[in-house]
Amino acid sequence: MPAVILPLVEAAAHLPARGALIGLDLGTKTIGVAVSDPDRRLATGIETVERTAFKADAARLLKLAAERNICGFVLGLPINMDGSEGPRAQSTRAFARNFSKLTELPIAFWDERLSTSAVERELIANDVSRAKRAKVIDEHAAIFILQGALDRLAALLRTPDIR
Repeated sequence: MPAVILPLVEAAAHLPARGALIGLDLGTKTIGVAVSDPDRRLATGIETVERTAFKADAARLLKLAAERNICGFVLGLPINMDGSEGPRAQSTRAFARNFSKLTELPIAFWDERLSTSAVERELIANDVSRAKRAKVIDEHAAIFILQGALDRLAALLRTPDIR
């Protein structure tokens, strides 16, 4: 049975009360990957996957999920500033649809507007060289995306009527 694919707030009902999540920043050339602790308090970067072919990329992500006993995925959804969805968002949705056929773990979308630019500003402020930024930007964007989702899930637990 394919995985459910929902916005984070709706996907929360399909997640167990405890268990680690993987956050993904899907780029055209790489996929930034972050993981949470089982209590879902902190996101940590684990790697940047060089994209090759969908099956190879998906296999790597599923292997990471199995190694860390993951209970769900959070994909950054690149929504335009006006709230519309462009080609990158459509590509992310297509990836999720194809990926859902390979796993039963829930897939949640999280609005990732400005995540990469926020991370880049932070890296520049910390005097990280351009070459080093290029190597870590997607992983750090995945951390930013997943941490935002974790914070939202924690807020939902405190006040379930907030959407």
